[in-house]
Amino acid sequence: MHRRMFLMSSAGIALSALAPATSVLAAEEPSEFHIASILAFSGAYGIIGKDMRQGVELAIADRGGKVLGKPIRVSWEDDETKPQPAVQKATRLLAGGAQMMFGAVGSASTLALQGLADQRKIPLLVTISADDKITRTNGSRYTFRTSNTLGMEIRMCVEFAKAKGLKKIYGVTADYQATRDGWDLFVAEAKKAGIEIVGNDYAPLGNRDYSVIVDKMAKSDADGIAVMITGNDAVTFLKQSGQVGLNKTKTQFGPVLQDETLAAAVGPAAVGVYSGVRYHFSVDNPANKKFVEAYRAKYNEWPSSFAGEAYDGMSWWLDVVESTKSWDREKWVEAFAKSTRENSLEGKKVMRACDHQAAQVGLWGVVVEGQAPLPPLTMKITDVFEPSKLFDAC
Repeated sequence: MHRRMFLMSSAGIALSALAPATSVLAAEEPSEFHIASILAFSGAYGIIGKDMRQGVELAIADRGGKVLGKPIRVSWEDDETKPQPAVQKATRLLAGGAQMMFGAVGSASTLALQGLADQRKIPLLVTISADDKITRTNGSRYTFRTSNTLGMEIRMCVEFAKAKGLKKIYGVTADYQATRDGWDLFVAEAKKAGIEIVGNDYAPLGNRDYSVIVDKMAKSDADGIAVMITGNDAVTFLKQSGQVGLNKTKTQFGPVLQDETLAAAVGPAAVGVYSGVRYHFSVDNPANKKFVEAYRAKYNEWPSSFAGEAYDGMSWWLDVVESTKSWDREKWVEAFAKSTRENSLEGKKVMRACDHQAAQVGLWGVVVEGQAPLPPLTMKITDVFEPSKLFDAC
């Protein structure tokens, strides 16, 4: 009996020696392409997640819901605009076999996911978080950003203030590391341009009462109000500043302060507010016209900057994955690091191998009253900045 057991065990070992080839093949060709999507559907940036999801879903639908011949499945999770839930939920999805991560909205969550991406050697696609540390020279091998950096948006803010002839600026900044860094950069660049900073207040994420800050701004001699907040917080601030007529006496502007989604939430007080715009449906090229038509047909609304960037980045990523004809994630990473998106919704985007940041144009605009069929409040693009003006050389 013992001999029989030994022979059976030996046979099992012999068979197992052959197994790795089958296992490797199974790993190389899974049954699906699984994306772990960690976005904000609640919290300070909760207004953004829905639009990003719609952009991604359309990008997937455009390719018949498949990549490398396998169906694409997306698991949607809400990080509540907080890093800890972002990591917890992403970790669970990666344990379930997700081959890449998409997200987040807030830079703190994205930086937390970046650590997970490096640890697990899983690609992370970023289409909205702007902290400059996300894409840095010799930084994360597995993280790629196809949207704006905060640095390029701050440069646009300074150029706007100079062109507008603003002399004195009062700021309000989200008490959040990325926006604190952005404010410091703005102050340094503004001073070089001879612009005086007369005040600044930090407000916590999710702040619901800006009345004290708005009162200080109204009583100051500032001619410009730099608003370094976004999402629901930006909506709250502009509503409250509009209630006291701050928008009538001072120029309000910010790096990601407004688009059509946020302007609709603010209401009439949004008119005349200037902002950097990460994407806009009015960009005149064939790819964008096709996207806008499909988006409106599917969702019965104009695409926001968050939807446009999510669509653009995910379409780019999936096309590169397809081009590798491989399930090897390292090949995806290597290919994306040297890729160019000729038919981006915003024109041409070039992925910089040095920091995995897409070099691209910067859009700047102002909220105006839209004429049908445009939204009642729409962004009018007033300036387009070339990449050479916004990015330092590698």
